[in-house]
Amino acid sequence: MAAAPPERSPLEVVQLPALSSNYIYLLRSGGSTAVVDPGDAGVVAAELQRRGWRLDAALITHHHADHTFGLGALKEEFPDLEVVGPRADAARIPLVATALGEGDEWSLGGVRFRTLEVPGHTRGHVAFWCPEARALFPGDTLFGLGCGMLFEGDAQTMWRSLCKLAALPPETLVYCAHEYTASNAAFAVGVNPSNEALAARKARVDAARAEGEPTVPSLLSEELETNPFLRAGADPELRAAAGVGGGAPDWAVLGGLRARKEGVRGRLVRTVLYPLVERLPAGVARMLA
Repeated sequence: MAAAPPERSPLEVVQLPALSSNYIYLLRSGGSTAVVDPGDAGVVAAELQRRGWRLDAALITHHHADHTFGLGALKEEFPDLEVVGPRADAARIPLVATALGEGDEWSLGGVRFRTLEVPGHTRGHVAFWCPEARALFPGDTLFGLGCGMLFEGDAQTMWRSLCKLAALPPETLVYCAHEYTASNAAFAVGVNPSNEALAARKARVDAARAEGEPTVPSLLSEELETNPFLRAGADPELRAAAGVGGGAPDWAVLGGLRARKEGVRGRLVRTVLYPLVERLPAGVARMLA
């Protein structure tokens, strides 16, 4: 079900399931290795040992514990580890040595990554885009058929971030940070039932998950065709589902869809539980992630 990478990609991507729903990524190019969002050091260390690789860098999209908790242990094992993260959130991410902002580039074994600032889920969230490998690592901003909760941003901010990602080449592979596609698909068909491409995708997603197969990465072109949060301004059916009028801005449609998806429980998580968890030590916060 997951989209296939290019046959001759300059970047090898190893996808590691972790915690309850996370994906951690090992990236390999030119004999160098990086990890994206290591929320679990044990999973990363085991795969590195199995492959005989040394870890050179860690790329962090945002500060949440399920994306950063493994940094300390990995830094102990690899003292020269370069920790790369968002400049706007460096103070909240332990061990960041290379802080990047919009348009800044970073290289792994000669392969370039461009930093995209995509706030909304958190204030300082970034995505890493590798044009040469057609690979996007959006963290929790964009998911298969979904987008991240608005913990630290509003709908207008998230819409701008999603539009930035939507403008990337349609053949881009989206390596998101969670396996949420099946639950997102169930919501999506409820708000966009006339979308035949979406119905077909849901069937493929359900079949893949029934076999224990990943649905990540996906193609950006597929997200543009089926993801209601990327299509918020393009379909009158989505406007109706969001409860906004035809004259409302596109970001208001996104906001209405997010509110409908969250429901009462989601609003409590976002407005009550999240501020409390943010005050907890990272290890406790990760257990609640």
